[in-house]
Amino acid sequence: MAPAAALAVDYQKRLGDFELDVRLEVGAETLVLFGPSGSGKTTTLNAIAGLVTPGAGEIVLDGATLFRRGRPGPVVDVPARRRRIGYVFQSYALFPHLSALENVAYALWRKEGARDRSQELLERVHLSHVAHLYPRELSGGQQQRVALARALAADPRVLLLDEPFSALDAAVRERLQRDMRALQTELGQVMLYVTHRLEDAFALGHRLAVVRDGRVAQVGSIEDVLRRPANRAVAQIMGIRNLLRARILAADAQGLRLDWEGLTLEAPPQLAAIGAEVIAYIRPEAVKIIYPDRPLAGALEQNLADGTIVENLPGAGFHIAHVLLENGLDLEVRYPSHAYATLRLERGARIRLALRRDALIVLPESPANPASASFPE
Repeated sequence: MAPAAALAVDYQKRLGDFELDVRLEVGAETLVLFGPSGSGKTTTLNAIAGLVTPGAGEIVLDGATLFRRGRPGPVVDVPARRRRIGYVFQSYALFPHLSALENVAYALWRKEGARDRSQELLERVHLSHVAHLYPRELSGGQQQRVALARALAADPRVLLLDEPFSALDAAVRERLQRDMRALQTELGQVMLYVTHRLEDAFALGHRLAVVRDGRVAQVGSIEDVLRRPANRAVAQIMGIRNLLRARILAADAQGLRLDWEGLTLEAPPQLAAIGAEVIAYIRPEAVKIIYPDRPLAGALEQNLADGTIVENLPGAGFHIAHVLLENGLDLEVRYPSHAYATLRLERGARIRLALRRDALIVLPESPANPASASFPE
C-alpha cells in the first residue's frame, strides 16, 4: 500500500501560450517526473521550491501550506528560504570561489557547528578527502555529490533533483543512483526526480508520473505505466515500440478480434465497441520468431504473420530485428543473441512471426489515468 501523501501539489501557471495544470500527491518515496523537454517538469520543481510563483493553486507539505492563491482561504506564499526544500540542479550550481566544504557550509550560514556539520555531510557522500578543493578541481561526479551534500545541509523535508546525472558517465551515474536510493530509504524523505531517461527512472524511482504538455498524463508504479500506458501519447513518451492502429471486428468474453491492415489479430478480452478504431501495441520481446520445422506451442498458434527482415542490429546480449510484414507495415522484434542460431536471420531473409495474444495490449484513446491522479489503491 502506498504511503500517506506528505506533499500535495495542485497548481496552474501560464507561460506564454503554454498552460501548466499539475496535480500530484507524493509520500515518503521517490517520484520520477518523466517526459520530453519542455513538458513542465522543471517548472513543477521550481514551483515546489518557491522559485516560480504559480498563477493559482495550492502546495501543501506535511499539512502546512507553502502556497495558496485562487483557492479558499488566505493567500500564502512562503519564501523559498523558509520551505526547507533541498534542490540539486542539473548544472550543480556550485560557487566557484568556495571550496567543497565552504559550498556545503553556505547552506548553514551563521549556524552553530556549520563547519562540523558540513564535514559530516561530505563524509556521508565519500568526499571528506576533497573538502579543500574548488569545483574546477573536482570531477563531475564529485561536484554532483557536493551539490547533494549542500542540499542535505539544511535538513530538507523534500529533496528535488533536476537531471543531476545527465553529464556523468555510466559507471559514476550507477554508483550515485544506488547511493541516492539508499539515502532516501534511510531518511524517509519526499524526493522528486526529473529525468527523460527510462533507465534512471528504474534505478531511482518508486513511482512514475508521465508529464506531457504541462499535465500529468499518468501516474503509477514504473512497471504498471510501462506495461499498461494510459493512452497512445503515454506509450510514445515511454518509448514503447510496435504501436498498431487497428479496427475491432469482434468483442466477447473470449477476447477481441482486430483487423490490422488486413492481418487478423486476437487480443485478450476488454470492453470495446465493434467497428471502433483503436491503438494497440506489443513489446518487441513478445513477438516470437517461428522455427519453420517445429510444431507450434499453444501460446504461439494465433496471430501469425510472414515478413522480410530489413535490418538486424546486435546489442548487449540481444538482437533487434526490423521486419516488413506482407501488409506493408513493420514490427520490431527483440530476441536473445544465443537464440535461433540455426536460422538465417539476416537482411532479406523471410521469416514467420507470432504476436503473442496475451501480450497484445489495446489502449484507450482518452487518458484512463486522470491528471488529478493520487495514490493508486
